Amino acid sequence: MKTVLVLIGTRPEAIKLAPVIHSLRRCSGLRHLVVSTGQHKEMMGEIFERFSIAPDQELSSMRAGQSLSELTARLASGLDAAFGQQDVDFCLVQGDTTTTLVGSLVAFYRRVPVGHVEAGLRTGDLTAPFPEEANRRMVTQIATLHFAPTEMARNNLVREGVEPRQVFVTGNTSIDALRMELARQDRDDVNIRNDLSSRLGAEALKRPYVLITGHRRENFGRGFDEICDAILDLSLEFPDHDFIYPVHLNPSVQVPVRTRLGGLPNLKLLAPLGYSEFVTLMRHCRLVLTDSGGIQEEAPGLGKPVLVMRDKTERPEGLLAGTVRLVGADRSRIVEAVGRLLRDEQEYEYMARATNPYGDGLAAERIVAAVAAHLAEGS
Repeated sequence: MKTVLVLIGTRPEAIKLAPVIHSLRRCSGLRHLVVSTGQHKEMMGEIFERFSIAPDQELSSMRAGQSLSELTARLASGLDAAFGQQDVDFCLVQGDTTTTLVGSLVAFYRRVPVGHVEAGLRTGDLTAPFPEEANRRMVTQIATLHFAPTEMARNNLVREGVEPRQVFVTGNTSIDALRMELARQDRDDVNIRNDLSSRLGAEALKRPYVLITGHRRENFGRGFDEICDAILDLSLEFPDHDFIYPVHLNPSVQVPVRTRLGGLPNLKLLAPLGYSEFVTLMRHCRLVLTDSGGIQEEAPGLGKPVLVMRDKTERPEGLLAGTVRLVGADRSRIVEAVGRLLRDEQEYEYMARATNPYGDGLAAERIVAAVAAHLAEGS
């Protein structure tokens, strides 16, 4: 029986690879192992519990204040040891994190073929997002199988010289995970909204609200100052709306947000939320203001407009479909764009009713089928 090693570093990777792991469990011809590198160790337990995943091995890769170079070196050593303890036939990585890049490189050194989930995303600018754009481009040079979420992503890969027969358009596994969670939330015994009300106040979710996230490295410094000032302006301009912001744990996010925001009754700063709670907030919000990549896929699946606080996106499909708009980390642009959607119902409905281009919830099945076929050909 062939063994597939699944590498997970961050919370988004765990969410997006959870459906793949579940699909691997159902594949009788494959054995799978899960290695967690601990890039988001403090946030991973909830995801693993929610999706019933038990890592076979967990690394402790993070150190306070470490540089990307230090993290890369520590991951290379830890992952090399992890590979050495297993008889691995194939390695699956997701997205564009440091775990993804280093795991792919370690697998390549050990002559283990790599499958890249969410392949082919590009902004064309190595500095935006940083270092993710460089990470995913380098993984493309290493990977054997490329699982592109859309035709546009596939075309990016083919233009770069990837053999077309090695590229599979699968949809994005974030939609698979979202559908799994929505099905769970629709059960009679699950009421996450009540749990949230106890944290936010009984009246909070009865008012319209804007959901906010922000954590991108390229926005650290002046970008977050602009973002915070925009949120403050909006909370004053729209006192009948709440602005709910689960604040990332990174000190470069915590310090400016906690320093510049707070004190207004309709501005609610929260600790990071669990996946189920966050999906619930997305499901019932008016719109999402974010610099995240994955939320550009998830929120449109719930009919929610997304304003992206970046100047470039590796997900242009959302721009073309009308589900997403770029506003940059710019105070005036953010305030103007949010204000227009909150005031103009026709403008709002145009975005809310646009078709989500990121898949049908069957991406994981397509990925596992392609891996199984590849391994069968090589046996």
